[in-house]
Amino acid sequence: MLEFAILGLLHQSPMHGYELRKQLAAVLGGLRSISYGSLYPALRRMQAAGLITTDEPTPRALLPADAPPLTGRRGKVVYTITAEGKERFHELVCETGPEAYDDGGSFGVRLAFFRHTARDVRLRILEGRRRTVERQREGLRASLSRTRERLDRYTLELQRHGLDSVDREVRWLSELIDSERREATEPSTERREATEPPTARGEVDGGSQEPASEPPGTT
Repeated sequence: MLEFAILGLLHQSPMHGYELRKQLAAVLGGLRSISYGSLYPALRRMQAAGLITTDEPTPRALLPADAPPLTGRRGKVVYTITAEGKERFHELVCETGPEAYDDGGSFGVRLAFFRHTARDVRLRILEGRRRTVERQREGLRASLSRTRERLDRYTLELQRHGLDSVDREVRWLSELIDSERREATEPSTERREATEPPTARGEVDGGSQEPASEPPGTT
């Protein structure tokens, strides 16, 4: 998912490593810190594969204090996605298997780049995620039913809290799916304009607009 997230961010605009690390933290979740020790090896692999390229460091632009000295502290290397990188990103965007909606953080990253994803692919990912969460909900309900009498009230409340969280996610996913389906059935602006009846202002192709009646008292 790190490669996918990097390509998605660079698809939007070139970035230097420090800014890329901050944006990745936002995309992958605020509680998941991306270290330079994992980011820069991934960038080097992607550059070797031809997915990204680098620009010359900006003169006298200092690196952050905790950044590795990849540029000799002379400036910031700017990373840019290549044509091959865009093709790879498109391939990843079109994937709809379980890896796109599992619990390893993949679903959240895919959702962050849904604007680059076709509607039918978005629907398959959302529906797959909902099925996954619904199975989790059934498992939690079964577990709670079996162990309710043996649990102290704090453990019971913890399990109920977990079940409530899963219920909320199912409802949220259902709302997203319904919204996608509504948008798929709504006519586009162009189609609506093509099917609208002519206005009362006489704006009809090949027709003429009737002159306004003369005001009273005129000759």
